[in-house]
Amino acid sequence: MSIIYRVNCEETGRDYPHYWEYCVGSCHAATLLREDVRNHIRNAHRDCGFTHLRCHGLFDDDMSVVFSPMNGPGPKTVSFYNIDCIYDFLLDTGMKPFVEIGFMPTPFASGTQLCFNYKANVTPPADYEEWDDLIRQFAEHLIERYGKDEVEQWPFEVWNEPNLNFFFDGTQEDYFTLYEHTARALKSVDQNLKVGGPATSVNAWIPEFKNYCESHDVPLDFITTHHYPSDDPLSTMGKNGPGTKGKMVDEETMTPEQKQEIMSQFMAHRENKNPRDILFRMTQKAKEEAGELPLYYTEWNGSKEFDTSYQAAFLVQTIAYNEGLVEGYSYWTVSDIFEEMGMKPGPFKNEFGLQTNHGIPKPSYRAFQLLHEAGDKRLNVEGSHETAEVLALKKDKEVTVIVYNHDLERRNIKNEEVILKLNGAIASVRKAVIDEKHCNPLKAWQEMECPAYLNKEQETILRKASELNWEEISVNQEMQETELLLNALPESVTAYKIQLA
Repeated sequence: MSIIYRVNCEETGRDYPHYWEYCVGSCHAATLLREDVRNHIRNAHRDCGFTHLRCHGLFDDDMSVVFSPMNGPGPKTVSFYNIDCIYDFLLDTGMKPFVEIGFMPTPFASGTQLCFNYKANVTPPADYEEWDDLIRQFAEHLIERYGKDEVEQWPFEVWNEPNLNFFFDGTQEDYFTLYEHTARALKSVDQNLKVGGPATSVNAWIPEFKNYCESHDVPLDFITTHHYPSDDPLSTMGKNGPGTKGKMVDEETMTPEQKQEIMSQFMAHRENKNPRDILFRMTQKAKEEAGELPLYYTEWNGSKEFDTSYQAAFLVQTIAYNEGLVEGYSYWTVSDIFEEMGMKPGPFKNEFGLQTNHGIPKPSYRAFQLLHEAGDKRLNVEGSHETAEVLALKKDKEVTVIVYNHDLERRNIKNEEVILKLNGAIASVRKAVIDEKHCNPLKAWQEMECPAYLNKEQETILRKASELNWEEISVNQEMQETELLLNALPESVTAYKIQLA
């Protein structure tokens, strides 16, 4: 049976800010000194409209912000040169930083715990007077270089996922102390600088964090948190909490029983049983907890199939559902040049990015491009279905109708015949598709027999395969209702650009 949706294209529509364009994530800061990463960011800003960029590791040792001879005892040198190189680039591109403050420079660190392949120190400062002075120097330098009016537009977020011991070797109270010192140091330079947190995974600590800031009169301008549609093993193991630190995984000392338990948790992660709208439910709850404060998700993504049309359908559904709940929604990440677990080999490696190492746009990139080009007025849509849904956006006399067919983990998904009934005087219609047959550079690479390294000719073929191809659809301009029939494949996105007469 066909699924019928009705859209009145003559409707004015309601305001629908492109909240997902406010920010996009990138790997650790040092990678932004690479020209290929910069090109990927330029592309995403141009095609997808992202206005801010957030990255980890601004103060990591590979950024040379604080260093001493051999990272040992002796005088400490502070240099913001590499940070300047990154922020100069972002501003020249037309973007702004979403400043994530972290991780800990080795000369200031209270311990030796490291995370990721790039060995970021995740311990609190040994001396808070030194830390406070660094933050003040940082804020003063930014204002001197970029101007007070400019820097006051940048959000400053303290740390990344401190509720996980993997990212922060401390208790909840330790993080609150770190946040308090950082926020007060920033505000001591300029009261108008915007600072927030707790930057947690799985929407954690928001009420506790707000309560701490209110009861201790600590500056707090916005709330940040992260979520993914499945329970990442990192989110169920090694959690920090009030008065407690999570235990890190140590394979050398684990018993066979402990190893089996960890494997069971990973298998449970692979068998995600969350509802299809889990991110919407999480966002609703976080919005209630944030209250009057702006809410930014500084990380979100899916949990599988990052290189396929599944990801495109997933992100359109997520963005359609989270209307009115967040001020910013930062997709993680802009590029597959991503060194958390080391740079994995191969042009396609199921990594988080919107673009491959070579900057080839994935289906997810094209979905963001479609959304960027669409209007900021949302039209009402009549009709419903469990997996095949419709988002209709308008600007001036152009209406973009996007049909997506998605279910989490492909649990209950099949071909669906959809009939769009469009009311209004329509001059022309164009159609583009993202599915297994269209906009699929992964398939083109597989047809090349998966070369590990691309030559220029292969790269050109894959770029061509990634393109959105628009075709004209014949319509009767004299009719007040236009009917369009489509077959929505599983995990597909079909877009229509409708020009009104």
